[in-house]
Amino acid sequence: MKGYLVLENGKVFEGKRFGAMGDVIAELVFTTGMTGYLETLTDKSYAGQMVVQTFPLIGNYGVIPSDFESDKIGPGGYIVKEWCQIPSNFRSEGNLDTFLLDRGIPALSGIDTRALTKLIRDAGALNACITDDPDKVDLAALKAYRITGKVAQVSTKQAYTVQAEQEKYNVVLLDYGVKASIIKELVKRGCTVTVLPHDTTAVDILAKKPDGILLSNGPGDPTENVVAIATIKELLGAGVPIFGICIGHQLLALANGFETGILNGGHRGSNQPVRNTETGKVYITSQGHQYVVLREGASDNATIFFEHVNDQSCEGIRYANAPAFSVQFHPEASAGPLDTQFLFDDFIKMMEG
Repeated sequence: MKGYLVLENGKVFEGKRFGAMGDVIAELVFTTGMTGYLETLTDKSYAGQMVVQTFPLIGNYGVIPSDFESDKIGPGGYIVKEWCQIPSNFRSEGNLDTFLLDRGIPALSGIDTRALTKLIRDAGALNACITDDPDKVDLAALKAYRITGKVAQVSTKQAYTVQAEQEKYNVVLLDYGVKASIIKELVKRGCTVTVLPHDTTAVDILAKKPDGILLSNGPGDPTENVVAIATIKELLGAGVPIFGICIGHQLLALANGFETGILNGGHRGSNQPVRNTETGKVYITSQGHQYVVLREGASDNATIFFEHVNDQSCEGIRYANAPAFSVQFHPEASAGPLDTQFLFDDFIKMMEG
């Protein structure tokens, strides 16, 4: 049946519905990955958003639970040019339509995703609504939509531990919306990982006697997480190595006096180039963010050691006032290139030191 995508600027795209029925309002963003749609759909960093896939055919390798980044769906809606009804992959356990239907996620196909992506690229993220009747959409309410409180929504409510086979290090991971692949990268390096809720106090974190602390990825505006920022400020004085990824990178920067802003269009996909400013070497990375740490906060205590090749935005910071560093991109990839997985080894070396 027909379905419509209504943008906050009043523009309407007609498509065909699949997945779940019903209306949904979310912030519309695009991702450029040619593969990795399952990892995108199960990435909690997309909470409150509706994802447009720029690659024209999605679902061709089916649904593979072992590729999921969480047991939840991140985005509230999904937009594709064409979805594959007959996937072909020996690992597949289902199709995209049924996957989204079972999880209550509305989706549209037959959309001109190229035109839609150009709109977002030029205007920045736009609020949008998937609906059966575009005439009933309240544009004022659509424009007023804001993503708030999503870290608290997606973070674990109870602490849990993932045990390493041969434990060498005890790592505390603060869960702002963590991807499973981050935990896997730590565990395979001998880290037993204790995952704690986003609002765990510094006292309770340090009571775990961690060898290192990882600040995970997550959704939304980093500045609204005032409790987490205050907690990180306390942790910086404890001398425990800290590694931040994605919103973890932003929160660590805010705790060190940086400010954050919004990138027009954002960086989302598995083909984002970053340059190590210390060596000049370029890496291709997986990214999924709209907010960015502003470079103006750099100082003798904080050095930007990764920048985006295309727009020179801040992609990584190393701190001199504490054993801490962070990156905006995803070194665990999933999906994406493995160029920067060595950063987990750098974190291990910090804990060894």
